[in-house]
Amino acid sequence: MDQSEKLLMGIENILSVASDLVDEVARLKSIEEECKILKEKVFMNQFTKAEQEVFALAIDGHSISEIQNMLHKEESTIKNQRKSILKKLNTESMTDAVQQFQNLHQEPSQKLIRIS
Repeated sequence: MDQSEKLLMGIENILSVASDLVDEVARLKSIEEECKILKEKVFMNQFTKAEQEVFALAIDGHSISEIQNMLHKEESTIKNQRKSILKKLNTESMTDAVQQFQNLHQEPSQKLIRIS
């Protein structure tokens, strides 16, 4: 086997390994997306169905009055559900509650940077 054949075999090997790595990255991205969905589900499962509806709309940036109109509920009902959400998350504002939800998707190193 001459030098050029050895070189071609080496290149083929490298291409094969590169292809395997591309497949593995795709698989890991899929797993990462599944983890993201599971984190969201676990987070949301601490709320009742009605609270989940209110919180989902809050995540989308809607105000209490907008949520009230969208869900066709009394303002007092929405405020009570909001109060329950804040209590469960041990936070004082819906903005902070939404931030907790959004923090689910930060890398651990990003969370440490925000704390310090």
